[in-house]
Amino acid sequence: MEIRGAAALVTGAASGLGAATAAALADRGALVIGLDLPASIERAQASTASGPRDGIRLVPGDVTVEADVQWAVDEASSLAPLRIAVSCAGIATGKRLIGRDGPHDQAAFERTIAVNLFGTFQVLRLAAARIAEAEPLDDRDGQRGIVVQTASVAAFDGQIGQAAYSASKGAVAAMTLPAARDLARHGIRVMTIAPGVVDTPMMAGIGTEVRDALEATVPFPARLARPDEFAQLVVSVVEHDYLNGETIRMDGALRMAPR
Repeated sequence: MEIRGAAALVTGAASGLGAATAAALADRGALVIGLDLPASIERAQASTASGPRDGIRLVPGDVTVEADVQWAVDEASSLAPLRIAVSCAGIATGKRLIGRDGPHDQAAFERTIAVNLFGTFQVLRLAAARIAEAEPLDDRDGQRGIVVQTASVAAFDGQIGQAAYSASKGAVAAMTLPAARDLARHGIRVMTIAPGVVDTPMMAGIGTEVRDALEATVPFPARLARPDEFAQLVVSVVEHDYLNGETIRMDGALRMAPR
């Protein structure tokens, strides 16, 4: 699928995977609306001395709020036909089922599911509805666009303390195939990427010793993944018309240990 000239919606676009993805799509000629929390956008703008990047406009909103996602979809559609939606917004939760303070906090579990799963589903359903309104691309397949979702290797190799996180990401992976089958009649593909350990702002707080230990668990290359590598995979998935209904691990052959 041709990226140039299409509108794209990227959630979590103020930092990490989302920022790298928005930049990669814009570099290839997409007109990008990036949705993120107001505080995240403020931090991104404060740290970017060169000002806004061409082809990307960050808009404030919460993926768990329908009106916010719909507004972002509308904004993207006002630029060009919406053909690409990428869900990168997410949170990480680490809690044992039985900890020092008692059983796992229910509110923390619900919040993780709300952001990682429901937020992803919110983008899927609202973006797909708008993509379905676009004219088919000028190809023999009648393709209209694609939705790319973000899971995690924790969907398959969840560690101790990751019950909530793994449940949310596992559900995203499980949603991929039925969503692709459902949207096939509209010419919309659905793909999911499951990254391993990525060097994002969420990892900034870990010490050198922990970082070295994490890198040593990755068979090859023995390092953390870079956000631009995730973005490169998103671009490849968008451009490869026969990729559909699948979750791709991007993890350097990593299989997470129990802890």
